[in-house]
Amino acid sequence: MNKDAKIFVAGHNGLVGSAILRNLQSKGYTHFVTRSSSELDLRNQQAVSDFFACEKPDYVFLAAAKVGGIVANNTYRGEFIYDNLTIQNNVIHQAYVHGVKKLLFLGSTCIYPRDAQQPMNEQELLTGPLEYTNEPYAIAKIAGLKMCESYNLQYGTNFIAVMPTNLYGPNDNFDLLSSHVLPALIRKIYLGKCLENNDWKAVRSDLSKRPIRTIDENASEQAILEQLQSFGISIKNSHNVEVEIWGSGTPLREFLWSEEMADACVFIMEKVNFDDLKGNQKEVRNCHINIGTGEELSIKQLAEIIQQTVGFKGKLQFNADKPDGTLRKLTDPSKLNQLGWKHSIHIEEGVKKLYEWYISD
Repeated sequence: MNKDAKIFVAGHNGLVGSAILRNLQSKGYTHFVTRSSSELDLRNQQAVSDFFACEKPDYVFLAAAKVGGIVANNTYRGEFIYDNLTIQNNVIHQAYVHGVKKLLFLGSTCIYPRDAQQPMNEQELLTGPLEYTNEPYAIAKIAGLKMCESYNLQYGTNFIAVMPTNLYGPNDNFDLLSSHVLPALIRKIYLGKCLENNDWKAVRSDLSKRPIRTIDENASEQAILEQLQSFGISIKNSHNVEVEIWGSGTPLREFLWSEEMADACVFIMEKVNFDDLKGNQKEVRNCHINIGTGEELSIKQLAEIIQQTVGFKGKLQFNADKPDGTLRKLTDPSKLNQLGWKHSIHIEEGVKKLYEWYISD
């Protein structure tokens, strides 16, 4: 990519898109086109067509998506499959129609079967049933990577699909109704610490920035306590606070700092082409690239790292009656490593960085 190439970052306000935009800026790229979701609804086919016809971007990072944790995925199944299919169909097709030089589509490692061989390499795709709780989202992302692959084969485009592992970082989603496990735990444990210290100023400041349902900083203490209790943050006696965590705590997860994911994405856009990935296969498939660390820890270990980082002295209560999701989901990043990129930020450092960002935001 030339430094003055016109680059469209779809989803630039989100966790993924904002990290990619910052990385590009740090590397000297200067010509960006962005639209918020209120300015351009990527589910609107005509609006997306008009946008590409007008702006004619040279390169596209497709980081826009409807995302959420296990509760949101399992509750809003129709929205997750419809919104994601529609967004990616519109953007990928218009990138082809308007001659975009290269597109990077971001998916997720939830595309792999529930019982995939661990660690999961790219060849595990479509070898077994998906995890039920996020099946609609996973199917949408599989469709997206196959759309990129199919357009490359039929139309000669250069569209690359990458599948990052669980991400966390600046601009993460801390909404307790829809967030992923790591930011949700940071917020829950932080609020638990505030209650533990009887620090209502900090509680109200948190709710001022991020209201929970209809509860904001102006609500009564009783209303706030009831709302927090509904999310498993409760005072048991005096100031002894308990934070409930869904599941047994035993599932293993892998986490990647979002800014490292962004660096990998820009590296791929600069260095890797579809022809480098398809090889000499008679039947070209599985050309996507995993982005991960190859390192894992249990949800219990993660919660304890966050507890220590935040300084919460209360109890972490694991509710085994709630779903665990996939028991293990470790990415094999060897393809990306062989292409020349490897991560360097480990989970303890990343949790500390995100917590510091959260309390200063």
